[in-house]
Amino acid sequence: MNITEKNEGSSSILVVEGRLDTTTAPALEAKIKSLEGAVKSLILDLASLEYVSSAGLRVLLGAQKYFNSIKGSMVIRNVNKDIMEVLELTGFVDILTIE
Repeated sequence: MNITEKNEGSSSILVVEGRLDTTTAPALEAKIKSLEGAVKSLILDLASLEYVSSAGLRVLLGAQKYFNSIKGSMVIRNVNKDIMEVLELTGFVDILTIE
């Protein structure tokens, strides 16, 4: 997995590429935690995400809970059909903001 960060004021865009699974989820979680307190808005660009496991879903849920708690925002963009299917089957489309 590769994570590229772009900052725009109090917003951050993370471009996530590859597989978000048990092995790589801790890296995304650490990256998101490093932004806590520094940003009020997070955009996750998943255009190049190929796979997400339950460990990856846990990271997305934790990030959403954090941004809700600070009255910030987290948006997921450019979700491919395979990842969207996982998000729909798990009910995450009702929890996450997906554009």
